[in-house]
Amino acid sequence: MVWRVLGVSMVVGLVACAGYAPGPNVRAGSTEAEVVQAMGQPTGRYTMPAGTQRLEFARGPFGRHTWMVDLDAQGRVANVEQVLDARHFARVMPGQTRDEVLRTIGRPGERVGMYRNGQIWSWRYANNDCLWWQAQFDAQGVVTAAGYAPERGCDGPSDRSARMMPLR
Repeated sequence: MVWRVLGVSMVVGLVACAGYAPGPNVRAGSTEAEVVQAMGQPTGRYTMPAGTQRLEFARGPFGRHTWMVDLDAQGRVANVEQVLDARHFARVMPGQTRDEVLRTIGRPGERVGMYRNGQIWSWRYANNDCLWWQAQFDAQGVVTAAGYAPERGCDGPSDRSARMMPLR
């Protein structure tokens, strides 16, 4: 009986995780329908400067990954990438608009208002340093500053690792 419960739990866990990251069914040439079947409904849809479409699959707000799937003019996958990383953050520069930031790294996990109708958007991303990446926007929706900041409420590195026995 214990093995049956364990087996059912594992199957349920695998089904629940399906669609988190692009699987083997999401590759160059796949159709939009195949992408949606594999990953679920997109959390955003953006028209790129060349007129093609970019589908956003944010795994948040507490998730640390956002997958962007670029479709070509025929609606087939041209590119798939995870965009919450230093390489993509470096593409966000002062002077860019909110729409440009959304097309680059997707929706933030948090939006906080600030003085004079500006906003700070924050993205969690995979790191070991309790950091998140933030962009500050003025009232017109233009980036005025961007960079890394400590994540509020993060306890920092666990002291549990210091108690672990070394491998021999």
